[in-house]
Amino acid sequence: MVCLYVLDDAAGRSAGGAARWWLAQSLRALAADIAARGGSLILRKGPAARVIAELARESGARAVYWNGIAQAPHQAVERQLEAALAKLGLDSQIFPGDLLVPPSAIRNKEGRGLRVFTPFWRRVLSLGDPPKPLPAPKELRPGPKSASDRLESWKLEPSKPDWAGGLRESWTPGETAARARLRDFLKHTARNYVGDRDRPDREGTSGLSPHLRFGELSPRQVWHAARFAAAEDPALGQGVEKFLSELGWREFCRHLLHDHPGLATENLQANFDGFPWKGDKKALAAWQRGGTGYPIVDAGLRELWHTGVMHNRVRMVVASFLVKHLLIDWRDGESWFWDTLVDADAGSNPANWQWVAGCGADAAPYFRVFNPILQGEKFDPDGTYVARWVPELKDLPAKLIHQPWEATPIELASAGITLGKSYPQPIVDHAKGRERALAAYAKIRKG
Repeated sequence: MVCLYVLDDAAGRSAGGAARWWLAQSLRALAADIAARGGSLILRKGPAARVIAELARESGARAVYWNGIAQAPHQAVERQLEAALAKLGLDSQIFPGDLLVPPSAIRNKEGRGLRVFTPFWRRVLSLGDPPKPLPAPKELRPGPKSASDRLESWKLEPSKPDWAGGLRESWTPGETAARARLRDFLKHTARNYVGDRDRPDREGTSGLSPHLRFGELSPRQVWHAARFAAAEDPALGQGVEKFLSELGWREFCRHLLHDHPGLATENLQANFDGFPWKGDKKALAAWQRGGTGYPIVDAGLRELWHTGVMHNRVRMVVASFLVKHLLIDWRDGESWFWDTLVDADAGSNPANWQWVAGCGADAAPYFRVFNPILQGEKFDPDGTYVARWVPELKDLPAKLIHQPWEATPIELASAGITLGKSYPQPIVDHAKGRERALAAYAKIRKG
């Protein structure tokens, strides 16, 4: 067997910086796993259809197999590859692996995909369990020796400056670590998942999103492991059902991307095409740096920069703040997440930004404006999360840590804080930002 990975930046959206770092580690782990079974991983860069056909010819292969990805650019590559292999007289086979069900299985009467999550997920569940994954082969017999690129030559990892220290500290990419994380989640975290998943101050989520993003785990593996755990321990039932519905949301976003390849750039709801976004570069830079003056927002963005992820509840608050309080185009936020998230997914990232902005599928209404103070007080009641990521506020009492501007001069002084210097004043007043957002929304409704 000849195992090949092709880096083709033209097939789909080119990965951002954090995802490229993860890809490098993931490929090292994959190469080691294949080598442990007697095989070797060949790396090549270029147009995938051409590169794969060339290696098939070089190695004397009789057939080529790959996992299909239900996205327009990848499907275009598949068609080119099938044509190139047919010319060589080679068989090719595509296997599903990236989704629980193919988009063709979830259609409405007009043959279109569903735009509301609940009926979508009901349809997925009605199809029953997806096929069980097969076990990994115990042994691989390598094909003829073929030239391979050096991973370092792809320059996937940052060097000058090396900003990936926090990523290395936070993550171990690769299938072995992914499976261990899944086991740990089902054993220790799933029981309290329903309540804890919204608490950024607790270890309440699975942490599996980057492993799923890079195919180190498949959704089918996760599904069957979760179902098995719930069957073994019925106390996990509620947590597992909620967890699987989150896996379903990933699936929903992927199906949306299949039907709308321009998801990262085009409003799903056309009435938002005339929305009066503000091109405020200074406010955008303050948001990106975690310097908005709203502690829960700043904590999320600093967590993102250090670890390559952000807690899901905080992602919603942070995104709402950008598009509603600051009136900055959701696409600016989406592209920042695309570059800084290790789990930046071509479906989930834009679909979730559009959901928050109010212009997407099954979207939160635009007039729903998250209050960052109340969100912080509700989901980080002791200020533990803020204190970790915004350490300049750590000595404030919990009742003030989410709104330091309400502290008295004595309270600020005893916590070592000078507002406007050691920590910024809010860049926008919450009530005024909300009023401005609602006025902007009213304009497009009239239009």
